[in-house]
Amino acid sequence: MSLTRSEMILKLIVDHFVKTAEPVGSQTLIEEYGFQYSSATIRNEMSALEKMGYLEKPHTSAGRVPSSKGYEYYCKHLRDKNLSDSLRYSLQSVLDSKVQSVEEVIKRSCEIISHMTNLVSVVMGPEEKAEHLASVQLIPINENTITAVFVTDQGYVENKTFILEENIKPDEVVKCVELLNARLKGTPIDGLVEKMETLKPILSDYIVSHDVVYQAILESLLRFAGDRLSLYGKEELFNHPEFKNDSEALMRVMKLLDDASLLRKADYQIKDDKETAVSIGDIEGNPDIALVTAKIKIGPDSENTITLVGPKRMDYDKALSALEYLSEELEKYFNDKGGSH
Repeated sequence: MSLTRSEMILKLIVDHFVKTAEPVGSQTLIEEYGFQYSSATIRNEMSALEKMGYLEKPHTSAGRVPSSKGYEYYCKHLRDKNLSDSLRYSLQSVLDSKVQSVEEVIKRSCEIISHMTNLVSVVMGPEEKAEHLASVQLIPINENTITAVFVTDQGYVENKTFILEENIKPDEVVKCVELLNARLKGTPIDGLVEKMETLKPILSDYIVSHDVVYQAILESLLRFAGDRLSLYGKEELFNHPEFKNDSEALMRVMKLLDDASLLRKADYQIKDDKETAVSIGDIEGNPDIALVTAKIKIGPDSENTITLVGPKRMDYDKALSALEYLSEELEKYFNDKGGSH
């Protein structure tokens, strides 16, 4: 990678600030990295980068830090695109293990990435409009306990276990589920709850105390139809001084992580011809937050996303390299019909 002097200075400032969280001055570049230019020359370049919006100068320091624009330029043009051997080995050990469920492979992979990048991993399923209910199934646990399992046409599964009252017979519940399959199969996920409401009077014909069963199933459908996400590594946020030393900043990012609709906005930044997207700063009122998002294709018609959430001062090279590798390997894992998986 052939860089101009200005680009090299920006790259070193980003790399150093990511490691230390300390503003970078010209003397640091000379002493830490053996930069073969005078302090005056480096300061002039840094001043020019600041005027172009790539660097910022904190009021309390003579050094400079990268701006959102500087990080974006770094991600597009300056990062090394190197995945550490330890991260590659750890992820490959998950993929090389015996046959597992889609959920388990993604869960274990995200736990590894979160731990090794100090970032939160957020897994989001397809949008509800893109999915349809494939079936509702019943699994009897014992005489008065039943688990209802809901499955979409894209392989997402939700289940709800509930205890039957003594006056409710299992065969009545079976009839209820048969009715749901007949009336709900093929319904878009985001329309399930509304359609379920219209079936309430009909269910009363099958079960005298139908409210218990109805409420149990409706509760499952509400979760099923909502934005679905899984979080891994929230505790990693405490490793960053931005959150460790600022309770308000920590509360803001926690609020973001609890709101699926906000996180899903990151998905929309991935264009059809791109596999990853980076959102830096000013994210729903969070000036010091960044998101790195990647598509994960787990079938011909099923597409999830994994988003890494952390401070604006995150290691973008490590985060992007990890997600790019995981996305590529998971696509092979789930779609290579000729493989052992």
